[in-house]
Amino acid sequence: MAEGPVIFDRMLLRARARRTAALGPANFLIERVAEDLGERLATVLRRFDLALDLGSPGDAVLRVLAASGKVGTIIAADALAHLPAGISGGAAAPLMVAADEEALPFRDGSLDLVVSALALQFVNDLPGTLVQIRRALRADGLFIAALAGGDTLTELRQSFAAAEAEIEDGVSPRVAPFADLRDLGALLQRAGFALPVTDVDRLTVRYASPLVLMHDLRRMGAANALSERSRRPLRRATLARLLEIYGERFADSDGRIRATFDIVWLSGWAPHESQQRPLKPGSARTRLADALGTREVSAGEKAGDGDQ
Repeated sequence: MAEGPVIFDRMLLRARARRTAALGPANFLIERVAEDLGERLATVLRRFDLALDLGSPGDAVLRVLAASGKVGTIIAADALAHLPAGISGGAAAPLMVAADEEALPFRDGSLDLVVSALALQFVNDLPGTLVQIRRALRADGLFIAALAGGDTLTELRQSFAAAEAEIEDGVSPRVAPFADLRDLGALLQRAGFALPVTDVDRLTVRYASPLVLMHDLRRMGAANALSERSRRPLRRATLARLLEIYGERFADSDGRIRATFDIVWLSGWAPHESQQRPLKPGSARTRLADALGTREVSAGEKAGDGDQ
């Protein structure tokens, strides 16, 4: 399990995942991410014999993997280890494994592909999880993940903070912190991935009101699960002021409010001798000036010298 700061109450997250499965989740975001994952996999010109879907909610990612034609056996790992609706039994069914994202049970060099969608943003020890994923991949194995990051739910965070500052004694943590693109790219390198790539897809979703947004977050299992969250019920006056502030600052002309979701994509490969490597300094055989058709100016020489 994770050592160090405990940001998220993962027992609460699991309880909410069970409730979401029973009530029916809000699927639009995971469906969008799964579709994008399929497009990214389509550009990879190889097949993966053994693939792991790590913690992705629902069955959208499993369906994409099964339909990609690039994957043999699929393992689905999450803390609940239940067969998601829509995935039937039989030979094509994924292998279900009960596993926490912070303590993977896979031996080193056993997997060809690891994917994860909208799960790793709730991991307390993300650097440790990335190291475990890298170790579990065979040489030249691929890791692709999408997680909420950047300015996700910035409108809700700002509105909560402003409302609590006015109505209550102080501001309590209501919206989870999200890592930014640069930090996540550095974590990939730190974990030992080769050819790391990060990019972000910003989605702006419009809602009739902040209450509908918060209802969707509950149905995603993404309501406040911070360990340092306030245990006091949200006061009606604070909620009313939150709704006012959100509408004043983040509503369009038709009255609908905006919610930002930054989906940060990570990809990297387990190192292999066949992969491209940067050239060593001084190993170039052609001068840059020759390639560009320009005159080289040495250090200490003014650009205008010799141009009379």
